[in-house]
Amino acid sequence: MIIRSRAPLRLGLAGGGTDVSPYCDEHGGAVLNATIDLYAYTIIEPAEDGRVCFAAPDIGGSFEAPADAPMPIGDPLILHRAVYRRIVRQFNGGRPLPCRITTFCDAPPGSGLGTSSTMVVSLLKAFVEWLNLPLGEYEIASLAFEIERIDAALGGGRQDQYAATFGGVNFMEFHPNERVIVNPLRIKNWIISELETSLVLFDSGVSRSSARIIKQQTDNLTHHSGTTMEALHAMKEDAFSMKEFLLKGDFDSLAGCMRRSWNAKKRLADSVSNSSIDHVVESALDAGARAGKISGAGGGGFITFLVDPKRRVDVIRALSRHEGRVMTCHFTRHGTEGWKIL
Repeated sequence: MIIRSRAPLRLGLAGGGTDVSPYCDEHGGAVLNATIDLYAYTIIEPAEDGRVCFAAPDIGGSFEAPADAPMPIGDPLILHRAVYRRIVRQFNGGRPLPCRITTFCDAPPGSGLGTSSTMVVSLLKAFVEWLNLPLGEYEIASLAFEIERIDAALGGGRQDQYAATFGGVNFMEFHPNERVIVNPLRIKNWIISELETSLVLFDSGVSRSSARIIKQQTDNLTHHSGTTMEALHAMKEDAFSMKEFLLKGDFDSLAGCMRRSWNAKKRLADSVSNSSIDHVVESALDAGARAGKISGAGGGGFITFLVDPKRRVDVIRALSRHEGRVMTCHFTRHGTEGWKIL
């Protein structure tokens, strides 16, 4: 028997950063995001040799040990270790699960598309399928958050785990005491088609540590930085506004909201943008893009542009002059999936 799973990556459209503690714990966060047709994949092959093997060929990571040996959480493949340890402890009575786990992702780490959290969701979904665990979407997403943020102690927010689990276009609310509400949006088909036609993605090829950028944002809040707090308030308001504009198909207002949100995001931390990112964004705007913003914490990774479809080729041509890769995407309606091959 072979167990496979996948979970979709996401584009953050508005509100990213308001799902990070301590802001959402004190003020509540709001995020608008949508999953796209790029995935994190997991393959589990149960074994009878009494060993556990992890392999991530896309990032050159591997780990192997006796299944009954202690497994500290750390590198290499910290996420794989953390998921395996939690599953064994919480759902298998501490008994080892000899197996070989192989993972790979359509986007590299540090892309700003939520790759790490999505990989945790994919890993969990494979174990849910293998062990027939009675976990629904909220339980999987919450468990993924606990494993990554608490067990593995990796900094970050909450939106990625819920986006990868639920899939589709969602407006998410993050309240104190870890109360999360995922509101799936019923977007008309023509609006989805227009949005896909209007989006251009640019992979800067620069991997960055989201945890480091988020730590700077958190430190700014802890030291009562008025600039960071005001920026987060503005970004949360933009999430509500962009939801309304998207539901109505008001692309003029959508572009204006994205521009405001990007300016606010740059006030969260010094490392959100840099001269290279600003240069790429400005060249796309000069070529006809209506708005552009970094996806994820910032500092590198993917940049999302909203363009007039008539100027799409002009924008792509301008972006192609920079180091990096121009991409397009399509939205997905489904979240994480798991299946067995007997």
